[in-house]
Amino acid sequence: MAPHLSVLRADHLPDAVRQSSALGWPYREADWRFAFDLGSGFAAEVDGRLVATAMWWPHGESHASVGMIIVDPAMQGRGLGRALMGKLLHEARNRAVFLNATREGLPLYAQLGFVARGQVFQHQAVLPAEAALPAAPPACVRAMQAADGQSVRRLDRAATGMDRTALLDALFAAGTAMVVDRGAGLSAYACAREFGHGVVIGPVVASGAGGAADAMDLIAALAAQARGRFLRIDVTEGSGLSAWLTAMGLPCAGHAVPMVRGVHARAINVDADVGAGTRLFALSNQSFG
Repeated sequence: MAPHLSVLRADHLPDAVRQSSALGWPYREADWRFAFDLGSGFAAEVDGRLVATAMWWPHGESHASVGMIIVDPAMQGRGLGRALMGKLLHEARNRAVFLNATREGLPLYAQLGFVARGQVFQHQAVLPAEAALPAAPPACVRAMQAADGQSVRRLDRAATGMDRTALLDALFAAGTAMVVDRGAGLSAYACAREFGHGVVIGPVVASGAGGAADAMDLIAALAAQARGRFLRIDVTEGSGLSAWLTAMGLPCAGHAVPMVRGVHARAINVDADVGAGTRLFALSNQSFG
């Protein structure tokens, strides 16, 4: 029987969890619900059985990310992935679209006009209780406060070029956020939340010449709260943090390839007073970016 394509619904989520688990993806139903509440997507069914999913999330009017693209192994090679991606791209309209590709997905995305840009390194492990982490964070590292919201959003926009307000609000409501504050405005922020087998740290954004050091201070502070738990962090190739994370006890377990489509068509002018060299060091996860 030919697959039937429909809008992804809340009642699909339990089957979506089973589908992602069969591929070794660690998503809990709570993780699917988090993604579902933030965005929208499509499903493919055969005789009422879910066989494929794909989702997208708008970041303002000019950008979007896509992810949760899963096709049952028994249904691969039938054009389902292409059909679902076509629906996503139609919904995203003229937005620049970002995704993090698996090795298997690279050929399809390239055919659809996506261009590879670097790598993402997936680091994860149960963080040893004896992991070499500072006893306490530097004095400039503190918990994020409600009044920090606008500054954090400006940092994020400077790093990503996108308006990710909806995503950030959801992340901060679900997790723990910390910032670097030396009394002259925030220079970095990071978030940690429950995800998959344990805790994920991300996004991590920092600015200026000391951005890498600030990112490391934030990651160390959040990691210290997760000693003895499974911890994951997905860092960008440009972050330079992969070897440091491995030394901390979080080895690299895999890679993804960031890809973009239509990015030349849109640009966001960021505030001039945000620190120069603001960068995204770690993703919120591979679906959202």
